[in-house]
Amino acid sequence: MFNYLPPLNEHNLPYPDTIHPIVVHFVIAMVLFAFLCDIIGYFTRNPKLYEVSWWNLAFATVSIFIAVIFGQIEAGLAEPYAASVSTLNAHTVLGWSLTAILAVITGWRYVIRLQERPQLPIPYWGASVLLVALVFVQSYWGTLLVWVYGLHTIPVVDAIREGLS
Repeated sequence: MFNYLPPLNEHNLPYPDTIHPIVVHFVIAMVLFAFLCDIIGYFTRNPKLYEVSWWNLAFATVSIFIAVIFGQIEAGLAEPYAASVSTLNAHTVLGWSLTAILAVITGWRYVIRLQERPQLPIPYWGASVLLVALVFVQSYWGTLLVWVYGLHTIPVVDAIREGLS
């Protein structure tokens, strides 16, 4: 059965390079831009910015599922060494949690949108701030996995293949 799978390349992946970071950067940008639109919409009293925010959250919610799926595939192929395991595990758990949190906040935002409220409720603002904070924590952990631990980088993959961990 495994003979039909493509061979792993120098990044230990069956495709040219990691896909998870590419997709996840769209999610990060859309969540942060949605929050920025909410802030600007609040101060300018421009409801059109709330609509822009809603659409960014909707697309971010779809995209985060794609990001998590590729993240799981690439984490499974990473062969993490001892020093990186706790960060990878935390990043994985928060990634799945963010998927649920973002879906709930987007659903909540949809209900607010249907009610055509002129302002966003204060509890929603609190949830948005929490979402942005969690996105920053998740981004930090993802950065550690690539730039400190070097997962899926050629030197680290070569070292693991040679048995140096």
